[in-house]
Amino acid sequence: MNDRTCIVTRNSAEPDELIRFVVGPDGAVVPDLKRNLPGRGCWVTGERLHIDNAAAKNLFSRAFRKEVAVPPDLGAIIDALLAKSALGALGLARKAGAVALGATKVESAVRRGEALLVLHAVEASPDGLRKITQARRATAYAGGPHIHAYKLFSEADLSLALGGTNVIHAAVLAQDAGKAVLKRMVALDRYRGGSSDDRAMFAAIADEDEAAEDME
Repeated sequence: MNDRTCIVTRNSAEPDELIRFVVGPDGAVVPDLKRNLPGRGCWVTGERLHIDNAAAKNLFSRAFRKEVAVPPDLGAIIDALLAKSALGALGLARKAGAVALGATKVESAVRRGEALLVLHAVEASPDGLRKITQARRATAYAGGPHIHAYKLFSEADLSLALGGTNVIHAAVLAQDAGKAVLKRMVALDRYRGGSSDDRAMFAAIADEDEAAEDME
């Protein structure tokens, strides 16, 4: 097997865009998210759609050139592992002082360009989302960073990870601890299908910037 070539799409990609799998001692497929387990491995694009396709089409056995057992809930197992990793990194960022909590502090961090990413609980109200989204858009229009937002966890999950109560909005600051959080949130977001609204917003801003340059 060619390393870092997805067994589903047959496309090569960077390691962070793929999930590595090995075969455990019991003959079952094991996800190797840290890419450090021994043995021959195969790779699948890090989206649940492709994981499910690999399992349904018996592509793991083909890749390993032998019959292997695939857990029936492999997709859910990987989702849980990615979520746990992301929340763990978020907790470490909080301990390092790299997290701002509450809509007001999040909006302020965004407008100052200090936020690396924004997190919204799934229970977040449209009004709270709108104000922070406007701040993210204004920051990008002003030539600041494109600060992506992720809506991946419940209020209970965020509160537990951040040691708070009723955590609805949080900003992870652009520090070393924040970079680890971003990497894991991107991986989880990609696995769950991606944030199309964010991509559309920043693509529109980029198009407007290009149009403005052409008119100068």
